[in-house]
Amino acid sequence: MGIIIGLDIGGSTTKIVGLSDSQLISKELVKASDPVASAFGALGKFVSLNSLSLKSIDRVMVTGVGASYLQGDLLGIRTIRTAEFRAIGLGGLYISGLKEAVVVSMGTGTAFVKASPAGVEHLIGSGIGGGTLLGLSGRMINVRDFTLFTELAEKGDLTHIDLTVGDITRDQITGLSADTTASNFGKADDSASHEDIAMGIVNLVFQSVGTTAVLAARQSGLRTIVVTGNLTLVSQGKRVLESFSRLYDVNIIVPESAEFATAIGAALCGIK
Repeated sequence: MGIIIGLDIGGSTTKIVGLSDSQLISKELVKASDPVASAFGALGKFVSLNSLSLKSIDRVMVTGVGASYLQGDLLGIRTIRTAEFRAIGLGGLYISGLKEAVVVSMGTGTAFVKASPAGVEHLIGSGIGGGTLLGLSGRMINVRDFTLFTELAEKGDLTHIDLTVGDITRDQITGLSADTTASNFGKADDSASHEDIAMGIVNLVFQSVGTTAVLAARQSGLRTIVVTGNLTLVSQGKRVLESFSRLYDVNIIVPESAEFATAIGAALCGIK
């Protein structure tokens, strides 16, 4: 079998990977608002950068919200659409090296699936995700650029934004440290800086996703959670997830190349 291409076509970015004999050979990201242009552009860029011939590509596996806009084959290569939830699950297991886990895909919204040798099961979804993060940022601090937002959040101080357990009680609560969040944005006032607000938004989004992930894992009888998607690039968010690992005694993993997990899973759907 030749090279299998996996395409994850999102609302603003398209991720593309190549698999040869189940081994990842390359990965690229293309930004474009039009899903059709993004798909063709990503495939063309991938072929050029890796000095491939179109004949060396066996098939293109596409998934994501933009996949529904594609008609026919891409560049004359057999193109197959695959279920996004299955791609999320298979990709999460592949990049983590695990046999089973709850896989969380943080995109514009967030999807939660259980992936195991028995298959992939969609558990639940949430409207909280990257769209929430940038939407709140645009309205609250007039920042809509992802890179600028993360730079601001890095300098933020949550003690100016969130109400903690220690703020509302002197008693020790079993299982909860004094710095555990009691209310997101419960302490925010006019003195909070844009940096503080940005960090508060990160904490709100990642704590919301983390809470749902922990509940999904417990409902599934699992203790390992693999987090994937573009929001894994937010370093402050990773620290929030690390605190959730300790608080709830679960193993939350953000593997290398987590933002490409769904594209990898799409390619794996062409093998399995």
